Amino acid sequence: MSARVGIIAGQGTLPFLVARGMRAQGREVFCVGLRGQYEPALRAECGAFREAGVLQLGRWIRLFRRAGVTEVTMVGRVSKKRMHDPWLVVRALRDLPDWRTANLWFRKLRHDRRSATLLRTVADDLAMEGVVLIDSTRYIPDHLATEGPMGRVQPDARALADIAFGWPLLAKVGGLDIGQAISVRERDVIAVEAVEGTDAMIRRSGELCRARGWTLLKTARPGHDMRADVPTIGVQTIENLRAAGAGCVAVGVGRVILVDRPAVLAAADRAGIAVVGVKD
Repeated sequence: MSARVGIIAGQGTLPFLVARGMRAQGREVFCVGLRGQYEPALRAECGAFREAGVLQLGRWIRLFRRAGVTEVTMVGRVSKKRMHDPWLVVRALRDLPDWRTANLWFRKLRHDRRSATLLRTVADDLAMEGVVLIDSTRYIPDHLATEGPMGRVQPDARALADIAFGWPLLAKVGGLDIGQAISVRERDVIAVEAVEGTDAMIRRSGELCRARGWTLLKTARPGHDMRADVPTIGVQTIENLRAAGAGCVAVGVGRVILVDRPAVLAAADRAGIAVVGVKD
């Protein structure tokens, strides 16, 4: 096993946590930051850093192979809005799909462009060149959800009943590849996450349910590929839940990342929100 390991980094705090986790396990970090997506401060967390376009798979492979990297993890959000920023023409030209990406898109993704299919296709193409995409949670086990209440706030009887009612429904929603979260109050589904994402669904739940104390349930869909797009909650999620009147958030054990777990739980305690890990 090479001492050097790679990151393909998008937005947010998660790439920082993964880089630190890699270093804590004695690995040297080589990062490819996705242009227009990664946080500039991430450079300081890595032994070596290069930049590439979101749609430049061929460049990712060349950079990793030259660096002697055979294992990589893909973490961080990718904003479509920033990808399609119309102002910087030069950047747009630099980020055009390379031949390898275009070939994959039209040869393998023309008729199925779901996230799971895209990830599997990218992972297979990387593996063909000796670069293996690994579980994105491998280096951050301390930030994964664990079973039961994780903070000081305990779920009340209503929240526990809503979790028992909603968890099987969430599994069905995930199995249909609709979303990774639902909101419930008094055994009634308030909202289901779809393309808008969890934060927008939380705001919608608060608008639809003016009574406080509802519960957010979130987990990875059945059979979810943990190499990328693992569900997360962060401090901002907790702030959004507080503003929308939620009283509890239930997350899948080992299947949801608390982005900076100590900070998330401290924020939940301050907000009076219970954070509960549920086994699938």
